[in-house]
Amino acid sequence: MDELILVKLGGSVITDKVRPETARPQVIARLAGEVAHTLAARPDLKLVLGHGSGSFGHVVARRYGTRQGVHSPADWRGFAQVAAVAARLNRLVADTFLAAGVPVWTLPPSALAQCRGGELVSLEVTPLEAALAHGLVPLVYGDVALDEVQGGTILSTEQIFAYLARRLYPARIILVGEVDGVFEGDPWHNPAARPVPEISAANWAEIQAALGGSHAPDVTGGMLAKVQEMIALVQEIPKLTVQLISGERPGALEMALCAAEPAGGTIIRWT
Repeated sequence: MDELILVKLGGSVITDKVRPETARPQVIARLAGEVAHTLAARPDLKLVLGHGSGSFGHVVARRYGTRQGVHSPADWRGFAQVAAVAARLNRLVADTFLAAGVPVWTLPPSALAQCRGGELVSLEVTPLEAALAHGLVPLVYGDVALDEVQGGTILSTEQIFAYLARRLYPARIILVGEVDGVFEGDPWHNPAARPVPEISAANWAEIQAALGGSHAPDVTGGMLAKVQEMIALVQEIPKLTVQLISGERPGALEMALCAAEPAGGTIIRWT
């Protein structure tokens, strides 16, 4: 039976988040190679690939306050600029994966989604389903979106994945970040912060109190928001597991794709 996995490449991994519009092409190429190797070895595997905007979209979005709403002519010009830089990074990611032999097909969320008050309320999934049926890898990314209440907003890859998970029922979601999963504190400021191998109903309240925002600009809320979103998802879909791993660790993504219980990182499940 085919296994469907949603994989997000975090903006902190594929870009230098403290240098505006600076990609990390060698890291992207390595991750593309790991995905290509896995698909060659696992013909039963179906993937939906997504990526964050990192220093491309987040910096410009923060400058214009796009996540909080789009109202004035200046806001709408900012909205267009955010869309342009996000698409620029996506083109680089898509070209790199295609060169590695991964048949990605970019589906811009801004053309598929509708939000209301910053929340995703509808997303056209038919193109994604068709891509999967024909052996392609749908590629989505953090993007702008129209919003019924506030004109426009920012749509994160996690929001897209949460929506897709409730309709496509993947076995797993893998979030590839800069750090190796969740820590009891910020490992960038506290090297002694301990990793959290697993988050479940038994320890979530304790872990939630320890989490904070990320160390670089991120208009979608940092680590706490990402984990909260995934917790809500595994509560709703009990068979789903979420894995948070480091894209800085060579081979980690390939290992995670090939095995449900990889060494390192954090696993989120509720049962």
